Amino acid sequence: MEKPWEGAFSPFRVFGNTFFTGTIPASTHLIDTGDGLIVIDSGYQETLYLMLESTRRLGFDPADIKYIVHSHGHIDHAGATKALIELTHAETFIGAGDLDIVTGKRPLSWAPEYDMTFPGTFTPDHLLRDGDRITLGNVTIECVATPGHSPGTFSLFWNAGTRYGKPVRAGMMGGAGLNTMESWYIRKYNLENEDWRGAFSASLARCRKEHVDLFIGNHTGQNQMKKRYSLLQAGDTDAFIDENAWQTFLDSCEKNFSALLQRDPL
Repeated sequence: MEKPWEGAFSPFRVFGNTFFTGTIPASTHLIDTGDGLIVIDSGYQETLYLMLESTRRLGFDPADIKYIVHSHGHIDHAGATKALIELTHAETFIGAGDLDIVTGKRPLSWAPEYDMTFPGTFTPDHLLRDGDRITLGNVTIECVATPGHSPGTFSLFWNAGTRYGKPVRAGMMGGAGLNTMESWYIRKYNLENEDWRGAFSASLARCRKEHVDLFIGNHTGQNQMKKRYSLLQAGDTDAFIDENAWQTFLDSCEKNFSALLQRDPL
């Protein structure tokens, strides 16, 4: 990543307690719990300074970051975590299946594929299991195991606030990329005995059961972030609230996954 600042994006409130503090290549979100901050995905180490600047621009103090919750252990979601721990002493959470990735025991961080080195392995404070809940202040994050993109991918759901007196449920799918399920990757890392494709199919079905009013992408293209941000800037405070966006995204995941199975059989 030669020029990380080229991926900079203005921080903003998505809705209620949920803020975007990431970059175009690597989404990072901040949740204000009233009793400290939760970071969802730390992003690349190279862009950590941008995330910290964004946090301050929103009026928050990075010292108030208490929890770092990961959707999964790839470098674009966990690369900055060690440095962020050293700065904030925050507690870390990640799916148990990705423990060996972030501790450096398995070379599955996708760093080699980016011609990068995972910048700082770390030992998480908490290993997530399906159905776990993470509570800080007035926010509880529901953690649903959705492996496939990685063994320890988790999808996350929380109450972002209220609209017309009704709760607005935010949701993030932990990992939708098919790159780790392509046959060349499976052969490269000898994953033939680990049914990542089958796990991903089951995870899509699991996500279908979740109701989401506010779809939060862990990559900016997933939820049309740039377009919705423009609407938000134009005065549409509900620009990111769309009860159909979650299922529409899952439809596209299903379509892309089916295409992968057809063009790239194992």
